[in-house]
Amino acid sequence: MNTIKKIIWVVIGSVIAAFGIDLAIYAGFGGATLAVLWQGVSCVLHITLGQASFVVSVVMIVFCLFYDCSQIYLGTILYQIIYSVCTDLFQPLMHYTETKILNFFMMLMGIVLFAVGTAIYSYADWGRGSYEAVTFALAKKHSWQIKYVRIALDAMVVLFGMFLGGKFGMCTICTILLSGVMIQKTLQLLHAMIENKA
Repeated sequence: MNTIKKIIWVVIGSVIAAFGIDLAIYAGFGGATLAVLWQGVSCVLHITLGQASFVVSVVMIVFCLFYDCSQIYLGTILYQIIYSVCTDLFQPLMHYTETKILNFFMMLMGIVLFAVGTAIYSYADWGRGSYEAVTFALAKKHSWQIKYVRIALDAMVVLFGMFLGGKFGMCTICTILLSGVMIQKTLQLLHAMIENKA
């Protein structure tokens, strides 16, 4: 895959993931795992959610540089800039109904879009997003399945985020249960579709 195609995959995936995460976390059912940590950091540092996501990502990128630097590349930086900016840009566009069940399904759609977007930019294999870099680094280093690594990481960041003031809710639980599986399934589907075309 050439550089232009990699950029396109990363940009598309980053935008979809950012829209999905906003759709999920503003539905009123708590934060979506990593977003619980962003909310906590946002409360402590008095910054926007997008800025908090950037701060958290820098810490994760530094960890990966020491643990498995192969996960970090130009796409990592491009992704994080687009994702953090879009997280703040999309926030005013989030509108919901007065019916909780409809908002719940919108939240689920957000989680699905987030996972699909994550898989799309991961497919470019041009460096992971910060959280995904940690996920894939641990999975690769220890030969663990991505979905189980993601579930464990989600649980840890939620607990720390709650300690800092982030909001736990149904969105948190659904993201822990669904995102890892959805990312892995979408990646498998992308590989199968593109390899068959080739």
